[in-house]
Amino acid sequence: MSTHIHFKYSDHPTSNELLVLIHGLFGSLDNLSFIHRHFEKSCNVLAVDLPNHGKSAHVSGFTLNCCVEALLPVVKNHVNGPVYVIGHSLGGKVAMLMALNNPAMVQKLVVADIAPVVYPSLHNTIISALLDVNLDNLNNRNDADSQLSSAIPESGIRQFLLKGLWQTAEGKWQWRFNLRDLAENYENIRGWPDTEKSFSHPSLFVKGGNSEYIKKEMQPAIVSRFPNARAHIIENAGHWLHAEKPVAFNNVVERFLFSQ
Repeated sequence: MSTHIHFKYSDHPTSNELLVLIHGLFGSLDNLSFIHRHFEKSCNVLAVDLPNHGKSAHVSGFTLNCCVEALLPVVKNHVNGPVYVIGHSLGGKVAMLMALNNPAMVQKLVVADIAPVVYPSLHNTIISALLDVNLDNLNNRNDADSQLSSAIPESGIRQFLLKGLWQTAEGKWQWRFNLRDLAENYENIRGWPDTEKSFSHPSLFVKGGNSEYIKKEMQPAIVSRFPNARAHIIENAGHWLHAEKPVAFNNVVERFLFSQ
């Protein structure tokens, strides 16, 4: 699949190492900007918008595999050797599949608050609320926030989603993410491919202490696919652990990536 991928690249003057950052569902590369700014001081950093997200091209029939296929040429265009990869949530699933399908390409893997399993339909309420927003009747983001508030009472989640709302030169409001296709292919997003592949290089699974996205019963699925995995829990953090506890997240990732 040939898909235009929007990215942000920071070139480090002395490092040959590349760190790839992959965001989560309904997000964009801007969501990982704190990680980007931290690590660009020590290595090259490539942050990407997944297909159907941010400023990347919209595709029909979204899958985890289509994300991996779209990202590979972008990564290869910036480095010849293996890379470090950090993925959060949906981006963590893409990162895991990228490592499983291309083990020689990934040196170390960091997965933020997600596991290689099929999840229940956790986002149905959010998707329905987004589909119900009347974009033609919006004057500003506050109007969209009001429309979302009854179904999504958490202000933080609404503000995260509203980062994907933008206004065209003609004044029309649109979602940057391809809402229709993501909704139609949500089974692929919450799912996990039936694969027996494993990735033996070092992997770090970072869990938010208050999050339910990684549970104890998921450990066999993690270990079977990532036998060289270790775990770390960031206390008092939820699913968006990298945003809630950015210093703690960056510190544990930095120790994992660069310590011998």
